Amino acid sequence: MAELTEDQVKDILQGISIPSQPQIMVDLQLEEIMPDPDIARIAELISQDVGLSGTILKVVNSPSFAAEEPILSVEEGVKRLGINTIINITNGLSIKGEMSDELIRSMNRFWDSANDIATVASTLAQKLEYPKPEEAYVLGLFHNCGVPLLLKRFSNYMDVLATSYSGKYARIIDHENEQLKTDHAVLGYITAKAWKLPLHLCKIIEIHHSAKSMFTEHKDTTNDDKTLMAILKMSEHIAGTYWILGQQDDDPEWIDFGPDVLEYLGLSELDLDNLKDEFSEQGIGPTNYGM
Repeated sequence: MAELTEDQVKDILQGISIPSQPQIMVDLQLEEIMPDPDIARIAELISQDVGLSGTILKVVNSPSFAAEEPILSVEEGVKRLGINTIINITNGLSIKGEMSDELIRSMNRFWDSANDIATVASTLAQKLEYPKPEEAYVLGLFHNCGVPLLLKRFSNYMDVLATSYSGKYARIIDHENEQLKTDHAVLGYITAKAWKLPLHLCKIIEIHHSAKSMFTEHKDTTNDDKTLMAILKMSEHIAGTYWILGQQDDDPEWIDFGPDVLEYLGLSELDLDNLKDEFSEQGIGPTNYGM
């Protein structure tokens, strides 16, 4: 199946925005009425939400506000835009992102998964001495941003996603393309570009379910994007994306090329088990969702 053109994807996205977590709206409004609003606290709240974080980064990196270097930190974005602008953006997004209670509940695991993967990714980046752990965090937070777009458009999307993770397909996105004529990776790429994320992160998002050849066919190559992809795939596995979003007991991608990812990062299975235990103690991982 040929990949959708960017114009076709834009047609699909027309009028659709990633909704914001309702509780974050309440928390931000409470912070707004404080005599001296805490920017760090506001940034912390925004960082918990994919839709808000993406919008803030899109605005702060737009021509009207853009600095010499792209801003990847939500806190830096809040400082640059100012509290009033942040609140206006938040209110505007809350109106655009109106959803039914049923749909909001169905997305709870998506919010949790995105936050967990971002946390694992930034921690792994620091442990591995990757020079830009903030890039790993942003990638972990936004790489699945196409999921809520598809869920809002297709009522059966979570069933499609579960089948996609069943291990019956060469790539997780293959079943999505069969059923929906698009997939969350390509929609994530288009959305990330619209949010003005760095292009190399957008490209990683686009191919994050087509990454096997990076580790099985090109083992002798080393670059920052390959390291970021390795960190992302390991973070997805540790956080239990296959269970939380895919509703599967096993991780088909990790079974397929996880050992190659570990080899590339210079880690062992014992290292992986220790990391799983470490993050489990923080409430991150499939066992914390009843697996």
